[in-house]
Amino acid sequence: MTGNPPAEGRPLRRRVLVAIVGVAAAAVVLFALPLAVVLQRLYRDEAVVSLERDATRISAEVPDSIARDPRPVPIVTRMSRRLTVGVYTLDGRRVTGRGPDYSPVAGNADDGHVHEAVEHGLLTVSAPVPSDESIVAVIRVATPYDRISARVERAWLLMAALAILVVGLAAVVARRQAVRLAAPLERLTRDAQALGSGDFSIRARTVGVREADAASRALEATARRLGDVLDRERAFSAHVSHQLRTPLTGLLLGLEAGLAEDDPHAVIRTALDRGEHLQEIIEDLVRLSRGSAGDHGVLDVRALLDEVRTRTDVTVRVPDELPEVRASLAAVRQILRVLLDNAVTHGRPPITVSATDLGSGLAIDVTDDGPGVPDGVDVFRAPADGHGIGLALARSLAEAEGGRLILRRSSPPTFSLLLPAGGYGSRHQSPS
Repeated sequence: MTGNPPAEGRPLRRRVLVAIVGVAAAAVVLFALPLAVVLQRLYRDEAVVSLERDATRISAEVPDSIARDPRPVPIVTRMSRRLTVGVYTLDGRRVTGRGPDYSPVAGNADDGHVHEAVEHGLLTVSAPVPSDESIVAVIRVATPYDRISARVERAWLLMAALAILVVGLAAVVARRQAVRLAAPLERLTRDAQALGSGDFSIRARTVGVREADAASRALEATARRLGDVLDRERAFSAHVSHQLRTPLTGLLLGLEAGLAEDDPHAVIRTALDRGEHLQEIIEDLVRLSRGSAGDHGVLDVRALLDEVRTRTDVTVRVPDELPEVRASLAAVRQILRVLLDNAVTHGRPPITVSATDLGSGLAIDVTDDGPGVPDGVDVFRAPADGHGIGLALARSLAEAEGGRLILRRSSPPTFSLLLPAGGYGSRHQSPS
């Protein structure tokens, strides 16, 4: 039973855009709603205070006899041009001025306090008219509530416009931030796809986002390592046949020569020795082709050169002290085999292998008494039938170990394997 494939998530650009705009919109709403309520209340209170001030001023100029003699009062007539002003009895009936014949708000002012309410679509304030003994009348002042509502609505429209502007700016910022965050990941995706397709030329690009820059550098380092491994594999495949051809040819020639011998045991022993030598070469090459990291310990240079000393046609010179170097024993052994085979094939005896302490590293020189390398010939890129067959592989192995393989002198030809020192306090002491 197979499950359904996972659904693709929303693109990062959209997620960032929606998140930032959503947070901005929520913040604006949470801030604007209480502000709108407070603003509405503020405008109403301002209008009430203004009406209370007008009512108090009018009540101070209304005569005490207004209830018995309801003649027009000048200030009431004057204020009525912009407000609805009327004089009412304590039971809420209009005596003079403008307003409804009966007003509950005016009837509530018999307690001596100012009252306010919305009455007949008007914001109404009532104030008592006191005398020396008691309250003789009530002043009712009103203004259309639509004016306050219109003022509140204009303020709300302005707040809405500002909110839209804020959300719009947040959307612009969110879009830029989404591009800034998503573009590096999209480039990393394309680089990873290119790397999967075999393109190892990708390079890190700095975008200012620390995590994305670190991932880009890590991907570049991975591409470089994979490219180096692939180049090494190609070089290994191109040149390894030479490393196997020489000992295999020697094995076959020995067997053929043994057919004419009376004693087959000597031939078999020689063949076994050469077969073991060939097997050792194959194991070293297989280990190198896999890039084994476990062989990069301290190189026992003296033991390695003792192996070379077993060859009767080679002279080995080793100083009493050697610097400590870290390298693959298999790689250095193959490099020396390439150099010795090259000296045997293209040079003349005597062949000398010597180790030299360079202070900052170790040099292993292979010299023969051959005619040397002609000027202008790159022995590390020579054709199969010329000088330096297998030297390209040897140089690749040396560089893989952090060292170098150079032609130090063309005549007599001297090749030097340079290995950096792995430590300055440790020395291989010669046996006493």
